[in-house]
Amino acid sequence: MTLAPSDIQAAADRIAGDIRRTPLLALPGWGVLKLEMLQLAGSFKPRGAFNRMRAAGVGGMGVIAASGGNHGIAVAAAAQSLGVTAEIFVPEIAAEAKRARIRAYGARLVVGGATYDEARLASEARAAETGALMVHAYDQAEVLAGQGTVALEWQEQAPELTHLLIAVGGGGLLGGIAAWHARGGVTLIAVEPEGCPGLHAALAAGRPVPAPVGGLAADSLGARQVGGLMFPIVAGLHAAGRLESVLVTDAAIRAAQQALWETARLVAEPGGAAALAALLSGAWTPPAEARIGVLVCGANTDPGLVG
Repeated sequence: MTLAPSDIQAAADRIAGDIRRTPLLALPGWGVLKLEMLQLAGSFKPRGAFNRMRAAGVGGMGVIAASGGNHGIAVAAAAQSLGVTAEIFVPEIAAEAKRARIRAYGARLVVGGATYDEARLASEARAAETGALMVHAYDQAEVLAGQGTVALEWQEQAPELTHLLIAVGGGGLLGGIAAWHARGGVTLIAVEPEGCPGLHAALAAGRPVPAPVGGLAADSLGARQVGGLMFPIVAGLHAAGRLESVLVTDAAIRAAQQALWETARLVAEPGGAAALAALLSGAWTPPAEARIGVLVCGANTDPGLVG
């Protein structure tokens, strides 16, 4: 698949009335934070969900998705906004805070197995049975293009940035951002928890391969392997020296969550704080001339767990 910047621009035009233009926050020593945690439904995910649903069209059978939580919340919110039904399959590890938000948007919630992969297979079987539109969490062209609108918007807001830190789960967000920046000018730092190293393993193997899933951020960054559509885009940037793959510990992620709260009174979920964890922990060391951007990509957690 080829995903061009024109596809991302088209997605931005298509969903302009559906999403929020999220703000930036510049903090000394941290760079420029893109607060996608303030997006509709609490993460970047509605960008891809709305683009998939608007581009493909939703019939009377509604939509189906599988998700560790954030994608399901986004699909449920988009379905409610568009006036269609949604059925969301989640794994057993899905956090209760995320399950509650899915239900709050009016979707039917189904626990589809112990892992995301099991929930995905259950959702695909259900979609084949009902004829509902499948909205994949990270491996559909329209989803990648929608997530890429983060990069378009961020570049408009802060064109001076040279390095962007992005958390990675299945890779739809990173793939969309990489496609937008394929022409050059920006280096991407792909950040994963040590317990969910799907991209790290794929880059080592030269193709998407199964990887472990576990740890603090598994409910949002816990795909068994990265998507096939995003991998060639990301691997191309990696081969050109414009994408680095970094792993962070659960302790570093928790410390980043606490730092966001203590410094800016921002409540981020573990996956949402993972990119910042790479910077604060020293897992990634910026070049002296770097002008850094950090994507804080999700806030769907129990506030009592932070701080």
